[in-house]
Amino acid sequence: MTSPSAASEQPAAATAVPRLQLPTLDELPGAIVWLGLPVLAEQLLSFCVSFFDVYLSGRLNTEATTAIGLAAYVSWLASMISSLIGTGTAALVARAVGRGDWHEARQLAARSLLLAFVLGVGLMLTLWSGASFFTQMLGIQGAARTGVIEYLRFDAFGQLFACMTLVSAAALRGAGDMKTPLVVLGVTNLVNILVSSLCTFGYGPIPALGMRGIVLGTVLAQAVGFLLMLTILLRGLSKLHVQWHDLQWHRETTARVMRIGGPAALDGLITFTGHFLFLMVISRLSPAGFDGPTFAAHIIGVRIEAISYLPAVAWGAASASLAGRYLGAGQPDLARRTGHIAVRQFLRYSACITVLFYIAAPAIYHGMHSDPAVAAAGVPAFRWMAAYQIPTTTLIIYMLTLRGAGDTRFPLWCALISILGVRVPVAWLGGIWFQQGLTGAWFGMGADNTLRMLLISWRYRAGHWLETKV
Repeated sequence: MTSPSAASEQPAAATAVPRLQLPTLDELPGAIVWLGLPVLAEQLLSFCVSFFDVYLSGRLNTEATTAIGLAAYVSWLASMISSLIGTGTAALVARAVGRGDWHEARQLAARSLLLAFVLGVGLMLTLWSGASFFTQMLGIQGAARTGVIEYLRFDAFGQLFACMTLVSAAALRGAGDMKTPLVVLGVTNLVNILVSSLCTFGYGPIPALGMRGIVLGTVLAQAVGFLLMLTILLRGLSKLHVQWHDLQWHRETTARVMRIGGPAALDGLITFTGHFLFLMVISRLSPAGFDGPTFAAHIIGVRIEAISYLPAVAWGAASASLAGRYLGAGQPDLARRTGHIAVRQFLRYSACITVLFYIAAPAIYHGMHSDPAVAAAGVPAFRWMAAYQIPTTTLIIYMLTLRGAGDTRFPLWCALISILGVRVPVAWLGGIWFQQGLTGAWFGMGADNTLRMLLISWRYRAGHWLETKV
């Protein structure tokens, strides 16, 4: 079915939604907070999904915790690759909305959704076939390997839905709509908790499926989230009213999205590669490998750390949305100030989290896992992790703001240098060579985040990103 001509569509589309009034300098701090709060709630709900899955696995066995942890890394890989479309879509939609061109913003969102479907299918097939490789690289053997592979392959189906949901949410945030993704993730969270709980332990006629019940709840929740997001977009219940005739392949849009998102996706692949190598170091910290308390302590630690960095992602998303729209409206000075204000607002929270992580480390580990050896391995390392929360959150906010403006190449080079050149070798030296266990390995993680924070902060303050063409 052919679409009406652009000439006949554009006036109606342009007047359907009024041009957004961008905040002034005095209003900017409050605008960041109000834009960031819905994303913060969304990120906390996302944390609850992963936290609850890890909690359920801790009630089963270490094999289940390993499967959940490895699936989280694989899902993270999928989200990094999905940024190929999500990052480009958010930047382009933000510029279009900044110019007041809602017709272009709507078309960009629709065409990106089609790209996300193609990419999601590719991710699903790749992760299904790569499940055996991931377990082999971590040295998982025997019956445990069979269970983990089954878990990863079932989880791969959910990545198709997750990819399209991520890109849809990126388009909405680029348009300044932070609330719709929050509603969608809220429903997703409820479905995950309900279905995973019932299917893991069984209730009435529902059999106890154990580890399979956890992944069943996760995949079903992701499918529900995508269907809800698609309904909202197609029925015009958000700022971006996507129409069926806009869901078509468009070479120019694809090229623009790839030009911005390509470096971001490559950055994601480098980041995942570094983190997977880092995970291989973790699995070799003790003779028990993936099945030992050290590996479980690592999985718990990095999930709990989300309390710190997920809110930073919220503030970074708010800053990115505003910076992109300011640049589209020809106000580069306000675009630059956005990231600085967001970082300053977040410093107190990061400082409080630093203190909380240090003090509450024993209670966290004893509450999350029934094996005392997990707490013995995790508490000293987690207290060290507390020390670099301010560099980590600062890095996230500045980096997301740069990406929101379309500057994705510099973060790529930073990831290549710091993750592969610092995180992995320092983790190996500290954890294995000097035999400092999980604490020594996490020293590499802290060194990586600190170095990248310094590089990204320098880039942001230099201001060259303000001239990025999209």
